[in-house]
Amino acid sequence: MIKEYADYAIQKTVEILAIDSPSGFTTEVAEWTQKEFADLGFDARITNKGGILVDFGGEDDNDGLFLEAHADTLGGMVAEIKGNGRLKLTRLGGMSPNNGEAENVKIYTRDGKIYEGTFQLNNASYHVNGDVNNTLRSFDNMEVVIDEDVKNPTETRKLGIEVGDIVCFDPRTRVTESGYIKSRFLDDKLSVGIVLAFAKYIKDKNITLKRRTYAHITVYEEVGHGGSSSVPEGITEAISIDMGCVGDGITCTEKQVSICAKDSKGPYNYDVTTKLINAAKREGADYAVDVYPFYSSDVELTLSAGHDVRHGLIGAGVYASHGYERSHIDGAWNTLKVLKGYLEI
Repeated sequence: MIKEYADYAIQKTVEILAIDSPSGFTTEVAEWTQKEFADLGFDARITNKGGILVDFGGEDDNDGLFLEAHADTLGGMVAEIKGNGRLKLTRLGGMSPNNGEAENVKIYTRDGKIYEGTFQLNNASYHVNGDVNNTLRSFDNMEVVIDEDVKNPTETRKLGIEVGDIVCFDPRTRVTESGYIKSRFLDDKLSVGIVLAFAKYIKDKNITLKRRTYAHITVYEEVGHGGSSSVPEGITEAISIDMGCVGDGITCTEKQVSICAKDSKGPYNYDVTTKLINAAKREGADYAVDVYPFYSSDVELTLSAGHDVRHGLIGAGVYASHGYERSHIDGAWNTLKVLKGYLEI
């Protein structure tokens, strides 16, 4: 697996990060993703639920492999138009108000208009509010300041903004000369880029896989039911490709691929995890095996929905999850190596 495919993964990650797609607002990102796989020559369709199911082909229909990544992200929804014309939000997924403070946002109305704003603490001026430092950052204490001349709910509603509108946070994507990629929502758009790069590798090398393999790019992972559907017949193993954790008590770095042995839902299948470790060793991938204390993945929802499969989890190391995240091109490269080794290409 040459590094140009990791370059491609980062390129596609940057492109998909530019598409706003919090859970429940994923039509555009699904259409983009479907087209990317189709342009590579694969059968890719959008499911009724809104995810993308991709058929990579393969010889053994009775021992199929299911790769899962997700294109939905964190975000917000308008819960109330306040008396001052500003917006109170409710979270979509695990969006933290602490991490969103002072971030630029876009407000998408139901009639197709887009407005800009900033997510701020209520009464955010230090020179006016002496209690700024001591105020709990919560969705009750924070608001979207709309970049329009509005001072009351009537003026805000005249713009077309209503309760239930989607609010998207600026990803602020950067790629450094040293190979780091920084952005909100690398969880899990980096993995979508990696799966696209793996698809390109299969196509470029004209590879026929030994086992029938599908990818499912889900769109409800952040709210807990993305991987619960659309599993084809013949699947025996399912592997989530999601962010690898980086932080205190975890050995993985942003340059490695993480292989998760256990998370908050319990252990991943022992045999699948062992096979992933052996694949990393065979391909010379720089890897770490870790336990994630506060985490769950699409593939666990696949099992919870009653599918009889063995499951595993890998992903490029990502620091500062659910905040302003950072990974590295080497993390993508090492993840691609494990996929190559696992499928015995």
